[in-house]
Amino acid sequence: MDIAYIPSPSRGVLNLGPIPLRAYAFCIILGVVAAVWLGSKRWVARGGAKHTVGDIAVWAVPFGLVGGRLYHVITDHQLYFGEGKNPWNAFKIWEGGLGIWGAVALGAVGAWIGCRRRGVPLPAYADAIAPGIALAQAMGRWGNYFNQELYGRATTLPWGLEIHKTLPDGEVVNGVFHPTFLYESIWDVAVALLVIWADRRWRLGHGRAFALYVAAYTVGRFWTEWLRIDEAHVYFGLRLNDWTSIVVFIGAVVYFVVVGKKRPGREDPASIDPAAHAEAGEAEEKDAAQEKDAAQDKDAARKKADAAAVPKPSETVDGDKPSRLLDEEAAAGPADEGPEKAGTDADKAGKDAKNPI
Repeated sequence: MDIAYIPSPSRGVLNLGPIPLRAYAFCIILGVVAAVWLGSKRWVARGGAKHTVGDIAVWAVPFGLVGGRLYHVITDHQLYFGEGKNPWNAFKIWEGGLGIWGAVALGAVGAWIGCRRRGVPLPAYADAIAPGIALAQAMGRWGNYFNQELYGRATTLPWGLEIHKTLPDGEVVNGVFHPTFLYESIWDVAVALLVIWADRRWRLGHGRAFALYVAAYTVGRFWTEWLRIDEAHVYFGLRLNDWTSIVVFIGAVVYFVVVGKKRPGREDPASIDPAAHAEAGEAEEKDAAQEKDAAQDKDAARKKADAAAVPKPSETVDGDKPSRLLDEEAAAGPADEGPEKAGTDADKAGKDAKNPI
């Protein structure tokens, strides 16, 4: 008797009128947003421009979605092609089915195109975005939870996942299984933290942080894939994705070691993003303009203060008492002109009397 388990969601679609909001697509969108946000912060810290990661993601994300779907359809072609199958179902991406190997491979092609257009080296970009990709995978795996897919073997563990589902062939699945979606989601978060820590500790560059992400991810993917019971191609006792994990892990480790010996350290920050120089120039021009405006405002305020400090005729002369000298002289007029002026006027009047007109 199971006393505890993780319940499955009652549905994975919320209908807003005629518009269906699918949890699977919503989880993928959240993952993309998180990857771009974290990648942008890391890119700017490395010396890049703040909009570069988002601009390149415009190319990388669509390519990645197409690549992920192609890998799934090719490796699980029996689900879509053959007697009684509907090939058009291969386009129903909202029902699940994105292969991370194809998503990363074709997404890298899109990123390469975006990097070429921006003049950015792809390895440096990959190092910056690597933890964000792992974080996006962690969020995307919750889409499998809402679709009730990619679960593992039956279990009695208290964190087992309850499944009530009818498969396309009519088989009904009821039981408690290993929540491989949860295992991989937790592992992906740990991988993101590992890459961030190692990158800060050893200043990984030239694609080595991305190689570390790939190697660490494949380790976790190997054992979660080993737990899964959904239909898959098996070769020599291992599922196809297990063999893919082994091959990709070896390639990532070899790249990490070889590049570390040939090109240790990290790229020169001044060489990774031409747009950063343009942004720095614009910032300098903006700062210079602000400083000029501030100096002009300060000069105008000083002139205004100087003009206000000049004393007016009716204001204080010695700074202690008001002086009315000028006002009193103006009011007194000729009456205050003294005896010399009075004598001159009298002489003039006598001459006028002796010489009448």
